[in-house]
Amino acid sequence: MALEISGKLVKKLPEVTGTGRNGTNWIKQEFVIETQDQYPKKVCMSVWGDKTQDLAPVQEGEIVKVQFNVESREYNDRWYTEIRAYRLDRSGAAPSVPPNVAPSAGGGYQFPPLEAESGDDLPF
Repeated sequence: MALEISGKLVKKLPEVTGTGRNGTNWIKQEFVIETQDQYPKKVCMSVWGDKTQDLAPVQEGEIVKVQFNVESREYNDRWYTEIRAYRLDRSGAAPSVPPNVAPSAGGGYQFPPLEAESGDDLPF
């Protein structure tokens, strides 16, 4: 099951490392994103192994698109669910001014010039 969500990176939690039962080392980092819906929700996700390097350059406040899987497991008659991200895209990293619009000195939007107006043309 592959799912996708996009939102603003709210927080990156510290990396956690350890050694598995079979003696291999592992690394995990959790992060929180906030959706851009009408009613925003915060979602905590994790990246494992070398995917933690994909999260490193992303700054808090950036918009990211995350592809993930949801996995649940049982331990002592309790169920635990984890959202594992396997791909992060920074495509919407920061809102910017469109390339064909030059910023004005006042910092606001500059409207394109109007075409030649004839004297008696009314818009209604």
